[in-house]
Amino acid sequence: MKCSAGLPVLIVAFSMMSSGVSVAAEPEVLRAQQVRTEVVRQAAPAVVAIFSQDGNGGGSGVLISPDGYALSNFHVTSACGDFMKCGLNDGVLYDAVIVGIDPTGDVALIKMLGRTDFPFAPLGDSDAVMAGDWTYAMGNPFLLATDFQPTVTFGMVSGAHRYQYPSGTFLEYTDCIQVDTSINPGNSGGPLFNAKGELIGINGRIAVEKRGRVNVGAGYAISINQIRHFMDQLRGGHIVDHATLGATVRTGADRTVLVDSILESSDAFRRGLRDDDEIISFAGRPIGSVNQFKNILGIYPKGWSLPLVYRREGQKHQIFVELPPLHRKTELALPSGPKGPQPPRPNGRGPRSPEKQPATGAELPEEKLPDEYKKLLVKKAGYANYYFNQQEQERVLKGLLPFSAWQGIAGKWTLGGRTVDGDSFQIKLLPQALTSQFTKRAPGLQKLDGTDFVDEPPGSGGLLAALYQFKLLLTEGATAFNETYYDGSHPLDGRGPTVDVLVTKNSTIECHWYFRTNDGLLVGFDSSLGTDVDASEVRFLQYTEFQGRHFPNRFSVRYGDTDYGTFDLLTIDVSASENSTQVSPSSQ
Repeated sequence: MKCSAGLPVLIVAFSMMSSGVSVAAEPEVLRAQQVRTEVVRQAAPAVVAIFSQDGNGGGSGVLISPDGYALSNFHVTSACGDFMKCGLNDGVLYDAVIVGIDPTGDVALIKMLGRTDFPFAPLGDSDAVMAGDWTYAMGNPFLLATDFQPTVTFGMVSGAHRYQYPSGTFLEYTDCIQVDTSINPGNSGGPLFNAKGELIGINGRIAVEKRGRVNVGAGYAISINQIRHFMDQLRGGHIVDHATLGATVRTGADRTVLVDSILESSDAFRRGLRDDDEIISFAGRPIGSVNQFKNILGIYPKGWSLPLVYRREGQKHQIFVELPPLHRKTELALPSGPKGPQPPRPNGRGPRSPEKQPATGAELPEEKLPDEYKKLLVKKAGYANYYFNQQEQERVLKGLLPFSAWQGIAGKWTLGGRTVDGDSFQIKLLPQALTSQFTKRAPGLQKLDGTDFVDEPPGSGGLLAALYQFKLLLTEGATAFNETYYDGSHPLDGRGPTVDVLVTKNSTIECHWYFRTNDGLLVGFDSSLGTDVDASEVRFLQYTEFQGRHFPNRFSVRYGDTDYGTFDLLTIDVSASENSTQVSPSSQ
């Protein structure tokens, strides 16, 4: 049967009691129903019912990897403590431990324990979501799923790229997905699936009636693409922070977005952005309003470098801006005790507490945590769980295995060669001092007598200090530094390959080491002489073997907006004692 507009009329089987007439469903309706039930059947095993250890709180989550990593809301896990119980539709209750949290974005990563073959949901592309797309929300509303069978609701996307203002705290929903799919208390942290059963968001906020907590048809899910940006920091056990620009914006004439004020200490200022400049695009997306700019900015972590296009006096300019943190570290510090701060209710009417009384909470088994799991939690200031940062450090440091022949070679190093513009150089890394000699550039001298590292040779951003840090890394490893930690991943220089970031701190020097994620190759590092200053950016362009020792024989150096030079290394003279030996490249 067709309506006048040519659309199929959806007829379900029913009995007309007054006439005894029955009408069967059309084949298209039955096929659509079969597709829906099959999507739900395949998705349900990955949906997690989360409970606190005492059974007095909880919510929902979703598994995203076979080794047990699962996503939820921060406001769910903060009410459950560092260890929690998680049920799947196989009827089994598993232990789980907190991994990383995003208090601003209301996201948490946990790791379920006891298996290495957990069912998991495939990740979709939330940027492809459009109003009218069908969606499924699955989870544990009102903590009713005491048998761990998730509740399913079906609806559609009402709007994409929505921005939700902070309400009472710093929790902020940016670039989120608005749905009419029924989301109720307890659904928090659970998955939002598209019609193919791909994970496109994590359900979080809802609009509620003034006198109760009943959904009225406006739910909001954190986009999975936003979460992807933070995923590796979360896996590293961090309390992650979002980015800011170091500038405020306002609406100008003709709905343009203008820089209202800018911090002179910000990278954006150092790259040339000024008051009253018009922001045209950010991170490759056009900017048409202040809300739109804040919406896009909010989906990125601190420390990323992203392209920004602005207009001044009719001329367009593109810069790559390193984004500073949105908050001070003390703002994101967790309070003592297992329960963290609660986010506001969506209507701004005070704190939102988790569902405290599951219908059959007394039936939840009261199990003590196995001893082998206790080691999975390491408390350290600034981290949700430092244990997982240690694991990521070990993984990334395997990228130094090709350099193992340099371990212990900590004596005198002399690097010789020429730059691509024909400037011969000799750089000496000695125990007492660092020196550089050029035929065209100014020489450099950095004493190693406890004085601060400075910009030597001049205009390089401290290349001598940077190469000294590289020497320490190769000869002594992470033990050479006062502090080492894994800082997630990001696109190199805002446009290059994705790299894992290892941070080391030594004296006044902070280095960010970049290991390519697909093969672990060390592709360069940034060495900074202090905060709010440009770093010496060293990028390794080519490697060779110097008599069996792996080393970059071509590297570039950039400082601020200036290319200091591209260096071709021809010889390395190393000496661990008074007797020096010449080492020449075995291949070029």
